[in-house]
Amino acid sequence: MALLSQGYSFVAGLDEAGRGSLAGPVVAAAVILPLSDDCSTWLAGLRDSKLLTAQARERLYKVIMQHALAVGMGSGSVELIDERNILQATKWAMRSALAQLKIPPQALLLDAMRLPEIELPQRSIIKGDTLCLSIAAASIIAKVTRDRIMIQLHDEYPVYGFAQNKGYGTEAHLLALHRYGATPHHRKSFAPVRELFGLFNCSL
Repeated sequence: MALLSQGYSFVAGLDEAGRGSLAGPVVAAAVILPLSDDCSTWLAGLRDSKLLTAQARERLYKVIMQHALAVGMGSGSVELIDERNILQATKWAMRSALAQLKIPPQALLLDAMRLPEIELPQRSIIKGDTLCLSIAAASIIAKVTRDRIMIQLHDEYPVYGFAQNKGYGTEAHLLALHRYGATPHHRKSFAPVRELFGLFNCSL
């Protein structure tokens, strides 16, 4: 890895979950993995979180939290998404995740993104969550954390099926939007919500 070969020992991988969802926050994670040779052993099976089952993600979440040198998490609220747009909310969440790391990173690895306001060496990797262990680890942490948030929202708004669709625009979710309207947790700036319901909210 280029950054490690340049002498950086604490390289944080960053990734997010929920950018394309119609509801809920966008969640980002930052993970610094150890440089030990056995790292690939306990991370066996680690890959892009979207390619794993929920059970595999939960297992790897526990492994990462146990073995990583540092883990940070951050989120961009629905209000921030609607006010500033999803890209800016995602960058906010990533900066928040970096601020939570107990070890200050010396460099960053990101999945097809840069944080120009962060004065650290950075490498943006296309499909980084499938090519880089630390980005894949961040993907797992972000995805599991966000899924747990959406499952909690499901308890409050069961008709939208958040536990199953995690806020994404599935046919059943769109049908529920049409039938019941938008909740305060829906992103009003996203076209399926904005075009169909404007600023209408409902409380079930």
